[in-house]
Amino acid sequence: MRHKVSGRLFGRTANQRKALLRGLIASLFEHQRIETTLAKAKEVRKLAERIVALGIKGDLHSKRVALSHVPNRSSVAKLFNEIAPRFSGRNGGYLRLVQTRNRVNDAAPMAVLEFVDYEEVKKAKETKKPKEKKEKKEEKKGNE
Repeated sequence: MRHKVSGRLFGRTANQRKALLRGLIASLFEHQRIETTLAKAKEVRKLAERIVALGIKGDLHSKRVALSHVPNRSSVAKLFNEIAPRFSGRNGGYLRLVQTRNRVNDAAPMAVLEFVDYEEVKKAKETKKPKEKKEKKEEKKGNE
């Protein structure tokens, strides 16, 4: 019996499990929103919350610890430069887990894992894009 043994094994060896979680965390930091199975999302949330807390600290040791957990430099750089400053006044609860549907193939419960301010960031990006498109069109007209 597994009394008080935390964590899910996902039917994988330790190395496979570690690689799976690292990849999911890197994708989460890169895209700021991922859809995966509910069990995987719960495990990723647990680990990602701790790494975001390291990002808020922001010192050199925290960067090295974060890189040891997620060896994807671009994702960790994005965490420390963009994501962590948004949560500097927050004590926890950086991620939201929303159950969405059951997967058609195997009826596995799916969930979306996203940062709590994802909608605000998405709106900010959308308002920037139309301006850039207009500027590019004006530049093309000027060049012709």
